[in-house]
Amino acid sequence: MNNQDNTTTLNKLFNWSAVVFLVYCMLVAVSSVSGGFKIFSGGSAGAEQIFQFASNPLIALILGILATALVQSSSTVTAVTVGLVAGGLPVSIAIPIIMGANVGTTITNSIVSIGHVRNNEDFKRAFSAATVHDFFNLIAVIIFLPLELMFHLLEKISAATSHLLIGSADMSMKGFNFMKPLTKPGVDLISDMASIIPGKMAGIAMVVAGIALILFSVAFLGKVLKKVLVGKAKNILHNAIGKGPVAGISSGALVTVMVQSSSTTTSLMIPLAGSGMFTTRQIYPFTLGANIGTTITALLAATAISGTMAEAALTIALVHFYFNALSVLVIYGTPFLRDLPIKGAERLAEVGTKNKLLALGYVIGAFFVLPGLILVGVR
Repeated sequence: MNNQDNTTTLNKLFNWSAVVFLVYCMLVAVSSVSGGFKIFSGGSAGAEQIFQFASNPLIALILGILATALVQSSSTVTAVTVGLVAGGLPVSIAIPIIMGANVGTTITNSIVSIGHVRNNEDFKRAFSAATVHDFFNLIAVIIFLPLELMFHLLEKISAATSHLLIGSADMSMKGFNFMKPLTKPGVDLISDMASIIPGKMAGIAMVVAGIALILFSVAFLGKVLKKVLVGKAKNILHNAIGKGPVAGISSGALVTVMVQSSSTTTSLMIPLAGSGMFTTRQIYPFTLGANIGTTITALLAATAISGTMAEAALTIALVHFYFNALSVLVIYGTPFLRDLPIKGAERLAEVGTKNKLLALGYVIGAFFVLPGLILVGVR
Protein backbone atom coordinates (compact mmCIF):
# COMPACT_ATOMS: atom_id res chain seq x y z
CA MET A 1 0.00 0.00 0.00
CA ASN A 2 2.86 2.31 0.87
CA ASN A 3 4.51 1.53 -2.45
CA GLN A 4 1.27 2.37 -4.24
CA ASP A 5 0.98 5.67 -2.35
CA ASN A 6 4.59 6.50 -3.18
CA THR A 7 3.98 5.72 -6.85
CA THR A 8 0.87 7.93 -6.88
CA THR A 9 2.77 10.78 -5.22
CA LEU A 10 5.64 10.45 -7.69
CA ASN A 11 3.21 10.46 -10.62
CA LYS A 12 1.54 13.62 -9.32
CA LEU A 13 4.92 15.28 -8.78
CA PHE A 14 6.04 14.28 -12.28
CA ASN A 15 2.81 15.59 -13.86
CA TRP A 16 2.98 18.94 -12.05
CA SER A 17 6.65 19.28 -12.98
CA ALA A 18 5.62 18.64 -16.59
CA VAL A 19 3.00 21.40 -16.32
CA VAL A 20 5.64 23.89 -15.13
CA PHE A 21 8.05 22.80 -17.86
CA LEU A 22 5.44 23.07 -20.64
CA VAL A 23 4.30 26.52 -19.50
CA TYR A 24 7.95 27.59 -19.54
CA CYS A 25 8.34 26.14 -23.06
CA MET A 26 5.33 28.13 -24.26
CA LEU A 27 6.72 31.38 -22.83
CA VAL A 28 10.11 30.70 -24.46
CA ALA A 29 8.34 29.89 -27.74
CA VAL A 30 6.35 33.16 -27.78
CA SER A 31 9.52 35.16 -27.10
CA SER A 32 11.28 33.26 -29.91
CA VAL A 33 8.48 34.03 -32.39
CA SER A 34 8.66 37.70 -31.40
CA GLY A 35 12.47 37.86 -31.64
CA GLY A 36 12.60 35.96 -34.91
CA PHE A 37 9.93 38.11 -36.49
CA LYS A 38 11.84 41.25 -35.51
CA ILE A 39 15.04 39.88 -37.07
CA PHE A 40 13.33 38.94 -40.33
CA SER A 41 11.17 42.06 -40.69
CA GLY A 42 13.81 44.54 -39.59
CA GLY A 43 11.42 46.13 -37.09
CA SER A 44 7.82 47.27 -37.14
CA ALA A 45 8.14 49.13 -40.46
CA GLY A 46 9.28 45.96 -42.18
CA ALA A 47 6.53 44.01 -40.47
CA GLU A 48 3.87 46.30 -41.89
CA GLN A 49 5.22 45.68 -45.40
CA ILE A 50 5.39 41.92 -44.90
CA PHE A 51 1.79 41.79 -43.68
CA GLN A 52 0.49 44.27 -46.20
CA PHE A 53 -1.22 41.40 -48.03
CA ALA A 54 -3.30 40.86 -44.88
CA SER A 55 -4.28 44.51 -44.55
CA ASN A 56 -7.67 43.42 -45.86
CA PRO A 57 -9.52 42.29 -42.70
CA LEU A 58 -11.29 39.55 -44.64
CA ILE A 59 -7.95 37.96 -45.56
CA ALA A 60 -6.75 38.24 -41.95
CA LEU A 61 -10.01 36.62 -40.77
CA ILE A 62 -9.66 33.76 -43.27
CA LEU A 63 -6.01 33.26 -42.29
CA GLY A 64 -7.13 32.88 -38.68
CA ILE A 65 -9.81 30.32 -39.62
CA LEU A 66 -7.51 28.25 -41.84
CA ALA A 67 -4.55 28.29 -39.46
CA THR A 68 -6.69 27.21 -36.52
CA ALA A 69 -8.52 24.52 -38.50
CA LEU A 70 -5.16 23.11 -39.62
CA VAL A 71 -3.45 23.06 -36.21
CA GLN A 72 -6.70 22.28 -34.33
CA SER A 73 -5.96 24.84 -31.63
CA SER A 74 -7.06 28.45 -31.24
CA SER A 75 -4.73 28.64 -28.22
CA THR A 76 -1.77 28.00 -30.51
CA VAL A 77 -2.84 30.56 -33.11
CA THR A 78 -3.55 33.27 -30.53
CA ALA A 79 -0.25 32.62 -28.74
CA VAL A 80 1.61 32.89 -32.06
CA THR A 81 -0.34 36.09 -32.87
CA VAL A 82 0.73 37.62 -29.54
CA GLY A 83 4.35 36.86 -30.48
CA LEU A 84 3.90 38.38 -33.94
CA VAL A 85 2.35 41.55 -32.51
CA ALA A 86 5.33 41.83 -30.17
CA GLY A 87 7.50 41.52 -33.29
CA GLY A 88 5.70 44.37 -35.09
CA LEU A 89 2.49 42.95 -36.59
CA PRO A 90 -0.10 45.77 -36.36
CA VAL A 91 -2.87 45.15 -33.83
CA SER A 92 -5.48 46.14 -36.43
CA ILE A 93 -4.39 43.16 -38.58
CA ALA A 94 -4.08 40.79 -35.63
CA ILE A 95 -7.67 41.38 -34.43
CA PRO A 96 -9.40 39.69 -37.42
CA ILE A 97 -6.89 36.82 -37.11
CA ILE A 98 -7.99 36.35 -33.49
CA MET A 99 -11.64 36.39 -34.58
CA GLY A 100 -10.87 33.82 -37.27
CA ALA A 101 -9.15 31.62 -34.70
CA ASN A 102 -12.37 31.60 -32.70
CA VAL A 103 -14.29 30.33 -35.71
CA GLY A 104 -11.65 27.79 -36.78
CA THR A 105 -11.44 26.09 -33.38
CA THR A 106 -15.03 24.84 -33.64
CA ILE A 107 -14.11 22.26 -36.29
CA THR A 108 -12.92 19.85 -33.58
CA ASN A 109 -16.46 19.48 -32.21
CA SER A 110 -17.84 18.69 -35.66
CA ILE A 111 -15.18 16.03 -36.25
CA VAL A 112 -15.99 14.41 -32.88
CA SER A 113 -19.71 14.40 -33.69
CA ILE A 114 -19.09 12.40 -36.88
CA GLY A 115 -18.17 9.51 -34.58
CA HIS A 116 -21.94 9.13 -33.97
CA VAL A 117 -22.74 8.84 -37.67
CA ARG A 118 -24.00 5.24 -37.48
CA ASN A 119 -27.02 6.14 -35.37
CA ASN A 120 -29.25 8.86 -36.79
CA GLU A 121 -30.70 10.11 -33.51
CA ASP A 122 -27.33 10.13 -31.75
CA PHE A 123 -25.72 11.89 -34.71
CA LYS A 124 -28.47 14.49 -34.88
CA ARG A 125 -28.04 15.36 -31.20
CA ALA A 126 -24.23 15.32 -31.38
CA PHE A 127 -24.00 17.36 -34.61
CA SER A 128 -26.42 19.95 -33.25
CA ALA A 129 -24.43 20.30 -30.01
CA ALA A 130 -21.21 20.58 -32.03
CA THR A 131 -22.35 23.22 -34.52
CA VAL A 132 -24.03 25.52 -31.98
CA HIS A 133 -20.45 26.67 -31.28
CA ASP A 134 -19.95 27.38 -35.01
CA PHE A 135 -23.07 29.51 -35.30
CA PHE A 136 -22.35 31.46 -32.12
CA ASN A 137 -18.82 32.37 -33.21
CA LEU A 138 -19.95 33.29 -36.73
CA ILE A 139 -22.65 35.60 -35.35
CA ALA A 140 -20.05 37.13 -33.02
CA VAL A 141 -17.79 37.91 -36.00
CA ILE A 142 -20.70 39.32 -38.01
CA ILE A 143 -21.52 41.70 -35.14
CA PHE A 144 -18.09 42.71 -33.90
CA LEU A 145 -15.92 42.78 -37.03
CA PRO A 146 -17.89 45.67 -38.62
CA LEU A 147 -17.92 47.49 -35.28
CA GLU A 148 -14.16 47.02 -35.04
CA LEU A 149 -13.58 48.29 -38.58
CA MET A 150 -15.75 51.36 -38.03
CA PHE A 151 -14.98 52.31 -34.42
CA HIS A 152 -11.97 50.16 -33.33
CA LEU A 153 -14.04 49.24 -30.30
CA LEU A 154 -12.11 46.18 -29.10
CA GLU A 155 -8.73 47.75 -29.83
CA LYS A 156 -9.55 50.90 -27.82
CA ILE A 157 -10.94 49.03 -24.81
CA SER A 158 -8.03 46.58 -24.81
CA ALA A 159 -5.40 49.30 -25.30
CA ALA A 160 -6.85 51.31 -22.40
CA THR A 161 -6.82 48.25 -20.14
CA SER A 162 -3.31 47.32 -21.23
CA HIS A 163 -2.09 50.84 -20.54
CA LEU A 164 -3.56 50.71 -17.04
CA LEU A 165 -1.86 47.38 -16.34
CA ILE A 166 1.54 48.21 -17.83
CA GLY A 167 1.68 51.98 -17.93
CA SER A 168 3.51 54.30 -20.28
CA ALA A 169 6.82 53.42 -21.95
CA ASP A 170 8.70 55.09 -19.09
CA MET A 171 6.76 53.05 -16.54
CA SER A 172 6.85 49.75 -18.44
CA MET A 173 7.56 46.32 -16.99
CA LYS A 174 11.25 46.58 -17.93
CA GLY A 175 12.39 47.44 -14.43
CA PHE A 176 10.63 44.63 -12.62
CA ASN A 177 9.88 42.10 -15.33
CA PHE A 178 11.13 38.72 -14.11
CA MET A 179 9.89 36.85 -17.20
CA LYS A 180 12.60 38.04 -19.60
CA PRO A 181 15.58 36.79 -17.54
CA LEU A 182 13.62 33.62 -16.80
CA THR A 183 13.01 32.80 -20.47
CA LYS A 184 16.36 34.18 -21.72
CA PRO A 185 18.28 30.86 -21.51
CA GLY A 186 15.65 29.07 -23.62
CA VAL A 187 15.40 31.89 -26.16
CA ASP A 188 19.19 32.14 -26.39
CA LEU A 189 19.39 28.40 -27.08
CA ILE A 190 16.92 28.69 -29.99
CA SER A 191 18.68 31.85 -31.24
CA ASP A 192 22.10 30.13 -31.16
CA MET A 193 20.73 27.16 -33.09
CA ALA A 194 19.11 29.46 -35.67
CA SER A 195 22.29 31.56 -36.05
CA ILE A 196 23.87 28.87 -38.24
CA ILE A 197 21.46 30.08 -40.95
CA PRO A 198 22.77 33.27 -42.60
CA GLY A 199 21.07 36.68 -42.64
CA LYS A 200 17.42 37.33 -42.01
CA MET A 201 16.50 33.68 -42.60
CA ALA A 202 17.77 33.05 -39.08
CA GLY A 203 14.73 35.05 -37.96
CA ILE A 204 12.42 32.78 -39.96
CA ALA A 205 14.09 29.75 -38.35
CA MET A 206 13.38 31.22 -34.90
CA VAL A 207 9.73 31.83 -35.83
CA VAL A 208 9.33 28.27 -37.14
CA ALA A 209 11.03 26.83 -34.05
CA GLY A 210 8.84 28.97 -31.80
CA ILE A 211 5.63 27.89 -33.56
CA ALA A 212 6.69 24.23 -33.34
CA LEU A 213 7.42 24.65 -29.63
CA ILE A 214 4.02 26.31 -29.09
CA LEU A 215 2.31 23.40 -30.86
CA PHE A 216 4.21 20.96 -28.67
CA SER A 217 3.55 22.90 -25.45
CA VAL A 218 -0.17 23.48 -25.98
CA ALA A 219 -0.83 19.89 -27.12
CA PHE A 220 0.94 18.23 -24.20
CA LEU A 221 -0.10 20.84 -21.63
CA GLY A 222 -3.75 19.99 -22.28
CA LYS A 223 -3.03 16.25 -21.88
CA VAL A 224 -1.04 16.65 -18.66
CA LEU A 225 -3.54 19.06 -17.12
CA LYS A 226 -6.34 16.62 -17.84
CA LYS A 227 -4.42 14.00 -15.85
CA VAL A 228 -3.81 16.18 -12.81
CA LEU A 229 -7.22 17.83 -12.84
CA VAL A 230 -9.41 15.15 -14.38
CA GLY A 231 -11.34 14.47 -11.17
CA LYS A 232 -12.12 18.12 -10.47
CA ALA A 233 -12.84 18.89 -14.12
CA LYS A 234 -15.26 15.99 -14.45
CA ASN A 235 -17.05 16.91 -11.23
CA ILE A 236 -17.50 20.51 -12.37
CA LEU A 237 -18.63 19.28 -15.75
CA HIS A 238 -21.33 16.94 -14.49
CA ASN A 239 -22.51 19.12 -11.62
CA ALA A 240 -22.84 22.40 -13.51
CA ILE A 241 -24.48 21.53 -16.83
CA GLY A 242 -28.22 21.81 -16.59
CA LYS A 243 -28.13 24.06 -13.52
CA GLY A 244 -28.70 27.23 -15.52
CA PRO A 245 -26.77 29.54 -17.85
CA VAL A 246 -24.62 31.25 -15.22
CA ALA A 247 -23.42 27.92 -13.81
CA GLY A 248 -22.87 26.59 -17.34
CA ILE A 249 -20.84 29.58 -18.52
CA SER A 250 -18.79 29.69 -15.30
CA SER A 251 -18.00 25.99 -15.33
CA GLY A 252 -17.15 26.05 -19.05
CA ALA A 253 -14.66 28.85 -18.43
CA LEU A 254 -13.17 27.13 -15.37
CA VAL A 255 -12.71 23.72 -17.00
CA THR A 256 -11.14 25.35 -20.08
CA VAL A 257 -8.68 27.30 -17.92
CA MET A 258 -7.80 23.97 -16.28
CA VAL A 259 -7.14 22.06 -19.50
CA GLN A 260 -5.95 25.05 -21.59
CA SER A 261 -8.07 24.08 -24.58
CA SER A 262 -11.59 25.08 -25.54
CA SER A 263 -11.56 22.34 -28.20
CA THR A 264 -10.92 19.74 -25.50
CA THR A 265 -13.60 21.16 -23.21
CA THR A 266 -16.34 21.43 -25.81
CA SER A 267 -15.44 18.10 -27.45
CA LEU A 268 -16.07 16.38 -24.11
CA MET A 269 -19.66 17.53 -24.40
CA ILE A 270 -20.41 15.95 -27.77
CA PRO A 271 -20.62 12.30 -26.63
CA LEU A 272 -22.81 13.41 -23.71
CA ALA A 273 -25.13 15.18 -26.14
CA GLY A 274 -25.10 12.26 -28.56
CA SER A 275 -26.16 9.87 -25.81
CA GLY A 276 -29.08 12.14 -24.95
CA MET A 277 -27.72 13.04 -21.50
CA PHE A 278 -27.78 16.75 -22.30
CA THR A 279 -29.58 18.86 -24.90
CA THR A 280 -28.01 21.43 -27.21
CA ARG A 281 -29.69 24.16 -25.15
CA GLN A 282 -28.09 22.86 -21.94
CA ILE A 283 -24.62 22.53 -23.49
CA TYR A 284 -24.81 25.95 -25.19
CA PRO A 285 -23.86 28.07 -22.10
CA PHE A 286 -21.00 25.69 -21.24
CA THR A 287 -19.62 26.24 -24.75
CA LEU A 288 -19.74 30.01 -24.26
CA GLY A 289 -17.80 29.67 -21.02
CA ALA A 290 -15.17 27.66 -22.89
CA ASN A 291 -14.81 30.59 -25.32
CA ILE A 292 -13.95 32.87 -22.41
CA GLY A 293 -11.69 30.35 -20.65
CA THR A 294 -9.50 29.79 -23.72
CA THR A 295 -8.34 33.43 -23.65
CA ILE A 296 -6.07 32.66 -20.71
CA THR A 297 -3.47 31.18 -23.09
CA ALA A 298 -2.95 34.46 -24.96
CA LEU A 299 -2.85 36.40 -21.69
CA LEU A 300 -0.23 33.98 -20.37
CA ALA A 301 1.75 34.31 -23.60
CA ALA A 302 1.69 38.11 -23.29
CA THR A 303 3.58 37.88 -19.98
CA ALA A 304 6.60 36.64 -21.94
CA ILE A 305 6.91 40.00 -23.72
CA SER A 306 8.75 42.93 -22.20
CA GLY A 307 10.01 46.30 -23.37
CA THR A 308 8.30 48.70 -25.74
CA MET A 309 6.09 46.04 -27.36
CA ALA A 310 4.77 44.64 -24.07
CA GLU A 311 1.73 46.88 -24.17
CA ALA A 312 0.85 45.92 -27.76
CA ALA A 313 1.21 42.21 -26.95
CA LEU A 314 -1.03 42.53 -23.91
CA THR A 315 -3.50 44.56 -25.98
CA ILE A 316 -4.04 41.78 -28.53
CA ALA A 317 -4.34 39.20 -25.73
CA LEU A 318 -7.01 41.38 -24.11
CA VAL A 319 -8.75 41.76 -27.48
CA HIS A 320 -9.25 37.99 -27.44
CA PHE A 321 -10.75 38.17 -23.94
CA TYR A 322 -13.01 41.17 -24.59
CA PHE A 323 -14.20 39.77 -27.93
CA ASN A 324 -15.33 36.52 -26.34
CA ALA A 325 -16.72 38.08 -23.16
CA LEU A 326 -18.66 40.81 -25.00
CA SER A 327 -19.95 38.27 -27.52
CA VAL A 328 -21.46 36.24 -24.69
CA LEU A 329 -22.88 39.40 -23.11
CA VAL A 330 -24.41 40.74 -26.33
CA ILE A 331 -25.58 37.55 -28.05
CA TYR A 332 -26.65 35.49 -25.04
CA GLY A 333 -27.94 38.59 -23.28
CA THR A 334 -30.27 39.49 -26.15
CA PRO A 335 -33.33 37.18 -26.31
CA PHE A 336 -33.66 37.38 -30.10
CA LEU A 337 -29.98 36.67 -30.74
CA ARG A 338 -29.69 34.07 -27.97
CA ASP A 339 -31.67 31.39 -29.79
CA LEU A 340 -30.19 31.93 -33.27
CA PRO A 341 -27.20 29.59 -32.77
CA ILE A 342 -29.48 26.86 -31.40
CA LYS A 343 -31.98 27.20 -34.26
CA GLY A 344 -29.18 27.21 -36.84
CA ALA A 345 -27.46 24.18 -35.29
CA GLU A 346 -30.67 22.16 -35.00
CA ARG A 347 -31.68 22.93 -38.58
CA LEU A 348 -28.21 22.01 -39.89
CA ALA A 349 -28.32 18.78 -37.85
CA GLU A 350 -31.67 17.85 -39.42
CA VAL A 351 -30.28 18.34 -42.93
CA GLY A 352 -27.01 16.60 -42.08
CA THR A 353 -28.79 13.60 -40.57
CA LYS A 354 -30.82 13.08 -43.73
CA ASN A 355 -27.71 13.32 -45.90
CA LYS A 356 -24.45 12.45 -44.12
CA LEU A 357 -22.40 13.60 -47.11
CA LEU A 358 -23.80 17.11 -46.65
CA ALA A 359 -22.68 17.05 -43.02
CA LEU A 360 -19.18 15.99 -44.07
CA GLY A 361 -19.26 18.56 -46.87
CA TYR A 362 -20.15 21.26 -44.35
CA VAL A 363 -17.13 20.43 -42.17
CA ILE A 364 -14.67 20.33 -45.08
CA GLY A 365 -16.25 23.18 -47.03
CA ALA A 366 -16.84 25.66 -44.20
CA PHE A 367 -13.39 25.35 -42.65
CA PHE A 368 -11.10 24.56 -45.59
CA VAL A 369 -12.56 24.86 -49.10
CA LEU A 370 -14.57 28.09 -48.73
CA PRO A 371 -11.87 29.97 -46.74
CA GLY A 372 -9.27 28.80 -49.27
CA LEU A 373 -11.35 29.97 -52.24
CA ILE A 374 -12.04 33.35 -50.58
CA LEU A 375 -8.35 33.77 -49.79
CA VAL A 376 -7.36 33.05 -53.42
CA GLY A 377 -10.16 35.25 -54.79
CA VAL A 378 -9.43 38.27 -52.60
CA ARG A 379 -5.67 38.08 -53.20
